[in-house]
Amino acid sequence: MEFFKIKRDIPFMRYGKLTTTISLITFIFAILSLAFKGLNLGIDFTGGMLIEVSYPQPANLDEIRKTLEEQEVAEVAVQSFGTSKDVLIRVPLKGEANSTKMSEQLFSALKAQDAAAELRRVEFVGPQVGQELYESGGLALMLVIAGIMIYLALRFTWRFAVAAIIANMHDIVIILGMFAFFQWEFTLSVLAGVLAILGYSVNESVVVFDRVRENFRKMRRASVPEVIDNAITATMSRTVITHSMTQLMVLAMFFFGGEVLHNFALALTIGIVFGIYSSVLVACPVVMALGVSRADLLLPEKEGAIDNRP
Repeated sequence: MEFFKIKRDIPFMRYGKLTTTISLITFIFAILSLAFKGLNLGIDFTGGMLIEVSYPQPANLDEIRKTLEEQEVAEVAVQSFGTSKDVLIRVPLKGEANSTKMSEQLFSALKAQDAAAELRRVEFVGPQVGQELYESGGLALMLVIAGIMIYLALRFTWRFAVAAIIANMHDIVIILGMFAFFQWEFTLSVLAGVLAILGYSVNESVVVFDRVRENFRKMRRASVPEVIDNAITATMSRTVITHSMTQLMVLAMFFFGGEVLHNFALALTIGIVFGIYSSVLVACPVVMALGVSRADLLLPEKEGAIDNRP
């Protein structure tokens, strides 16, 4: 299935130096944001308290936030949980704050606002648990990157593995950099989105790399830039279909998934947009700069083999 078919190859590699320069500038900007601003870690990582409150009617989140702000609680997050009648309150605990006392204080304020409010549960995430989650998330990220490199090195060559990882790290660092620059809350769900983008982005690179390998076999007289340009152009329709359908699903979560899925969908949206860019305009110029050639992908002919080609 194709939405369109491009008859003439688009000379993407002609602009390879320009696109990689833009990517490098964006990458440095993201690194600086992470270095000077840092991630706004949620209570999943820093420790805090979760309070679930149920109401007999749809809850007024604005009124609940206003009530909690009157209790001088900083950075409290209020969101629907499951249904419009259930509310999840996330409160970071700082200093020597007593979690039990604070939960009683907050629920008493909500009870005074609406006597029908019912406390479902109170959970406390300690800083030590948050630190362990942070370290485990970083370890998971490193293991995924290592697995991708090994897979691509075995399927193609080391040049493709290095190019794909550079492109993927470009996507990941830009996602983290944007979350740091705008100080969006970084939670476990956002980390899950980052890991999902790693696999999603590498899939796009594999599709292009597969076409490059096929072109090396078919386009015997073409140069390396011509082979890569043809591979990218030939997969353009597939790229548009895949990313458009994925983005529609992500936008549905972004607009209708509530606060729980908002940052998760935001991370996926950034990753999808930059994943298209990096797979085409970062990975391919890098693999060409590393000196990929026909000999890297075609198996050497055995001695004494009969050449039946016309």
